Amino acid sequence: MTKKVKVGVIGCGTISGIYMKNMNQIFQNLDVIACADLILDKAKDRSKEFNIPKVYTVDELLNDPDIQIVVNLTIPKVHAEVSLDALKAGKNVYSEKPLAINIEDGQRILKLALDKQLLVGAAPDTFLGGGIQTCRKLIDDGWIGEPVGATAFMLNHGHESWHPDPEFYYKIGGGPMFDMGPYYLTTLVNLLGPVKRVTGSTKISFPKRIITSQPKFGVKIKVDVPTYVAGIMEFENGSIGMILTSFDVWNTKLPYIEIYGSEGTLLVPDPNTFGGPVYLRRMNSSEWSEIPLTHNYTENSRGIGISDMAYALISGRLHRANGELAYHVLEIMSGFHISAQTGKHYKIKSTCKRPAPLPVGLMKGMLDE
Repeated sequence: MTKKVKVGVIGCGTISGIYMKNMNQIFQNLDVIACADLILDKAKDRSKEFNIPKVYTVDELLNDPDIQIVVNLTIPKVHAEVSLDALKAGKNVYSEKPLAINIEDGQRILKLALDKQLLVGAAPDTFLGGGIQTCRKLIDDGWIGEPVGATAFMLNHGHESWHPDPEFYYKIGGGPMFDMGPYYLTTLVNLLGPVKRVTGSTKISFPKRIITSQPKFGVKIKVDVPTYVAGIMEFENGSIGMILTSFDVWNTKLPYIEIYGSEGTLLVPDPNTFGGPVYLRRMNSSEWSEIPLTHNYTENSRGIGISDMAYALISGRLHRANGELAYHVLEIMSGFHISAQTGKHYKIKSTCKRPAPLPVGLMKGMLDE
């Protein structure tokens, strides 16, 4: 019988639904026993929806001695504050992306966790889905030869036409790089390993945005962060990557991610999803081949990183969506902006282990063989 780790969730907004559903219904080693939100009615609604026994204030949740992992689903600008409070309370913590909105807070989180011998994890965990795990296996098994480089593209025209509350996407901690960069960069580090140096260029194309969605139709947003961010990455393994993220582009036909190797090219699926399709074109081939997915978890499996952390908590192994990986991604994102501001390359000071691949053939709800 799988040992269950008790979980408390702070932040009961939109994204919490899929987390609670999966932690309650799919991952056999998790037991969500409490939830909290600054708006208590939100916590009460989630408690009823997912049969969570306890509704708490944030302080009450942090003081519950039964809770082993706090899942931090708050807004980005308070990710660090809530994670630090959880660590101070003696809890392991898993946060939505990004780990923090600046390097200094990320460092504080890792140091406190180390001092207290607690685990830190962070989204995204989409790289543990069947699509990207299939890509990882293809690379590890040599299907594209030695990696040479990569490109990644995340281009749209922002959130003000459809999101009910889009202002934070254009404030510190937002922007296309901090909003979506974690998905792309975590995937690239998973596939190619850590980055040693970055160079960036940034701009704000539209200094003001007008909300055309409800309920804030007509409200003007002052844009405080770059909304067009282009970056070059030099990986420790010698590969060179390029990433372009933007909220200033109306349309595109660019791929999500391509990985280039000495013997072929790999087309990687949307890193904000868990499934495929995956396409491979080997050298001398005249066409692309769609590759059957080798791993499970192809549906929306948010929470898989928390389950993996729970296994690590019991076994002592390193969990995959760990704090060192999340901090490395945070420094890469920050490095693009720092490089753009200074006009110089930015040398990445952190590193991380390439996350271990998931085994093939796992039963649904299981992550260890």
